[in-house]
Parts: sequence; structure tokens; C-alpha cells
Amino acid sequence: MDSVLRAAAIYLIVLIVFRIAGRRTLSDLTTFDFVLLLIIGEATQQALLGDDFSVINAALVIVSLVGFDIALSLTKQKSLWFAKILDGEPIIIVEHGQLLGHRAKKARIDESDILEAARHSQGLERLDQIKFAILEKDGKISVIPNG
Repeated sequence: MDSVLRAAAIYLIVLIVFRIAGRRTLSDLTTFDFVLLLIIGEATQQALLGDDFSVINAALVIVSLVGFDIALSLTKQKSLWFAKILDGEPIIIVEHGQLLGHRAKKARIDESDILEAARHSQGLERLDQIKFAILEKDGKISVIPNG
């Protein structure tokens, strides 16, 4: 039972940390981010297993983590409020060529991030060519060009 409680605690801690870190943290992993995730994984493994390194305990921890993930998925399907808290909502960051500074700042996105997404997805070079830029729930930026 100790392993299940530890798994639940670590799952919630990691979930909260990445939710606080923001959407952009997981959307574009740099080498540094990848190494950081590996280190977090190792630290998490130590916290999850404690002194018991048996295969049975490891299996119990894995099953518990997958179970928590499934339970959260089902809860998000039933509760829009809960889904909004965990996943967030899409945020419009450019409207009719104008950067919405307060929203972009809150999302830790600058004009260069938006223009990069615009170049990749639509071949656009300037903000005034963008009707809407939207920070999606997964951290990607969708760009809708002016018609």
C-alpha cells in the first residue's frame, strides 16, 4: 500500500509542477529540457520505489501511475471544469495583427515565437498578416492568416 500512496503523491506533484510550468514547457523540448526530464524521472523513481527495488513493487508502481492517469482522463471527460483546470484552454494571443501583450506575457510567449509559428505553418513574415494566433492546450501556436 505504501507504494501506491507514494505513486499517487509523486504523480500529483509532477502533474502540478508541469501545470505550473506552463504549456510551452512540454511542447518544444530542447536538449536541456530532455536532460531535465531524465533527471526528474530518476529522482521520481527513487522516491517511488524507496528501499524496495523488487520487480513486484516496480510493477505495482507502474500500474498505479497508469491507473491514476486513466482515472484523471475519465474525470476530465465527465467534468469540463476539471478538464479546464488540468489542461487549460486555448488562448488568443494575436488578434487582427495586434499582439495581445498581457496574454502573451502570461503565457511566456514573445513576438518571435509567434512569428516562428507563422513562418512554419503559413509562410507569414509579419504580425499584420495574422488574423489570429492561438496558443493551443498542447502548447503549439495555431496561426490563421488574414483572408
